[in-house]
Amino acid sequence: MESENNKPDRGNQRSQVNIELVPIRDPDHATETDRTSLIPCSKYDYVLVGKEYTGDSEHDRKQKAFIKALENKGYQTQKLREKNKVYFGILAPQEIFSKYAHLLKNPDNCSEEEKVSTPTRIRIVKFMLDNTFIGNGEKLHALLKEKVFEAVFPLHEEREQKKLIKKWARWTACFKTQPINEVRMYFGEKVALYFLWLGWYTYMLVPAALIGVIVFLYGLAFFESNPLIKEVCEGNSTIMCPLCDKCPMWQLSETCTYAKVTHLFDNEGTVFFSMFMALWATWFLEIWKRHRSREVCKWKLNNWDENEEELALELINDPDCTQDRYQHSYLRSILVLVLVCCMIALIIGLAQALVVFRVIATVFLSASKWQLMSDHANTVAVMMGAVLHYLTITIMTKVNRKVALFLCDLEKTRSNTGRERNFTVKMFTFQFLTLFSSLIYVAFFLGRINGRPGSYVRIAGMWRLEECHPSGCITDLFIQMAIIMVLKQTLSNVVEFMSPWVNYKIHNLQDKSPKGGSESNCIRDSWLHNYHMNEVDAFSLFNEFLEMMIQYSFTTIFVAAFPLAPLLALINNFFEIRLDAIKMVSLERRMFCKKTNDIGIWLQVLQAIGVLAVIANGLVIGVTSDFIPRLVYKYIYGPCAKGATDIDCMSGYINNSLSTVYMKDHNIRRDFEPGQLIFNGNNVTQCKYKDYRSDDDYAYTSQFWLIFAARFAFVLLFEHVAVVIKFIAAWFVPDVPLAVKNENLDRKFERLKRELRKMENRTTDI
Repeated sequence: MESENNKPDRGNQRSQVNIELVPIRDPDHATETDRTSLIPCSKYDYVLVGKEYTGDSEHDRKQKAFIKALENKGYQTQKLREKNKVYFGILAPQEIFSKYAHLLKNPDNCSEEEKVSTPTRIRIVKFMLDNTFIGNGEKLHALLKEKVFEAVFPLHEEREQKKLIKKWARWTACFKTQPINEVRMYFGEKVALYFLWLGWYTYMLVPAALIGVIVFLYGLAFFESNPLIKEVCEGNSTIMCPLCDKCPMWQLSETCTYAKVTHLFDNEGTVFFSMFMALWATWFLEIWKRHRSREVCKWKLNNWDENEEELALELINDPDCTQDRYQHSYLRSILVLVLVCCMIALIIGLAQALVVFRVIATVFLSASKWQLMSDHANTVAVMMGAVLHYLTITIMTKVNRKVALFLCDLEKTRSNTGRERNFTVKMFTFQFLTLFSSLIYVAFFLGRINGRPGSYVRIAGMWRLEECHPSGCITDLFIQMAIIMVLKQTLSNVVEFMSPWVNYKIHNLQDKSPKGGSESNCIRDSWLHNYHMNEVDAFSLFNEFLEMMIQYSFTTIFVAAFPLAPLLALINNFFEIRLDAIKMVSLERRMFCKKTNDIGIWLQVLQAIGVLAVIANGLVIGVTSDFIPRLVYKYIYGPCAKGATDIDCMSGYINNSLSTVYMKDHNIRRDFEPGQLIFNGNNVTQCKYKDYRSDDDYAYTSQFWLIFAARFAFVLLFEHVAVVIKFIAAWFVPDVPLAVKNENLDRKFERLKRELRKMENRTTDI
């Protein structure tokens, strides 16, 4: 039986709505009222939207076939036409929720007669929709891909939505505690755990940011009195060798500003801060596990099994279905491994392309007529390279996702949970290498593989590789990190928020039709309002997690070169929580809910980042910074080591770290153009460069090998001490609080007592 109400009038099409009620196919459970009346607009589980096709088109037949398939399963549907679009409201039968509660002993504490929670209901219906197929075997995913349907989404609940906006999803709530339980009851456990983790991560950033600021202020306090800065700034008589093929000779004092900036981030406090961050990363994870356990215990989801739920949903959807078996193919695994290696090689190749860009940019900038540009050609090239790196990251993010999805298709994972886990590992690996491959080059290879005057290493035999300044390479690493982190956090967040906000406002301005009135108008207003909100998909929450994991990597890995990274992360996250909340509640369609009791594979990602942070920071201090060479000079080669007491122990360090070449050597002169051998109108007979080499045969000096051994020893010592501290901290702090363990124990005990009483009662009755 079909009924149509309020047929649209040509003259007032916006204010009219066309509703077509499609009856339930189960006559035993449907009354006449059910068949003819409209369901309240807030009661629909999902809405399907598609283009309204005229005539007997293939898309129209597929639309009707899919709705027919739903009706045959007992779903109630309602149809709305508006502006060449057709909307189908879907209401699932209560029977499937009763089966779900019975099969899984629903953790929502629902009996078979009670309603399950709204997030659980949304998740169940989503699974059923995804696994409903038409006659030719096509499922909803294929129909969406073919544009038979344009969108599928659950509806926002206006009353609960307003509560969340008042308590949480607004900028004025920045200093309020997050209502995690309300978020869980609206969006589901996975979204709630994301905000729980993000809030805890932000809270734990406070001590890290504070210590980072103290380290920065420590460097600032000795800014003027530092002998190394003084030696560089007063080095007017020290002529340095050109930094590129077109660069002129230059005075050491020209890098005075560079030396000051380097001291802010490369000082004695950096070692302490790196060790602290290694301990902080472990402490953060251990305390997070306890924090999560408390919340999950309240939700009664300690023993939740996502794979078991998926099996139950398959049975509810089709009792005669056959379960997918676990599969493994060595040939397929080898193919995936080869493709992953090819992708990693491509990403590393892009990093090397950035190196080539900086080298060529330095040459052209040094020849610029603009004096400021030519004087700071190397620094400007580094900054330009960082911006280009950010653009590369933006492009490669989309490429990485497509490749990761393709590789997951090759693996043929049995469950959606397994597929999501594999996709996460691949996507994070690709993104991590895309962001950090260039930083790894700057940290560990810049200035170490470029050769020396007379024997420079050249790209394609033409362009010289970059060199470090006499103050070290750590400032180049700092510049790269600062630019990428600031751009990624500011621009990405602006785009992330402004894009859905602008789209939402545009749709609201376009929809001028009157609101409210009859139930049919309520349905129209609700469906159109939700449809015009910004689209969400399976990647929406994944993208938020990935963004935070990359930020966490910046905050811990290479933090020795950028102690202010935790402070920037703290400021960003302070706004990120509300930005994400406003976006999810007010600007986007309702997110598909998922039940879980942890953050999944992301926990292993965090643990891997913690290990990498220990390794990377040990290498940054031992290899990238001049901390070890300064210690060796101070205690072995410096004035204090020779018995001087009236002079600073670091006096003469800069000059000691430089080697000299003489222009009388033909091989040396061949590496420079004639114009480069003239400085201030005078012919240059010698110049200095940063290295520990003999002035005669350019072989490495004994000091170089001593520093090399000291660097190696420090890295081993730092990493072993840090790892031991991490293991001790992980052992010292239990993952699950005693209160949670005891509460779980009490629940199990009470359940067993109830089961025993039931058995005894049955025996007595017999």
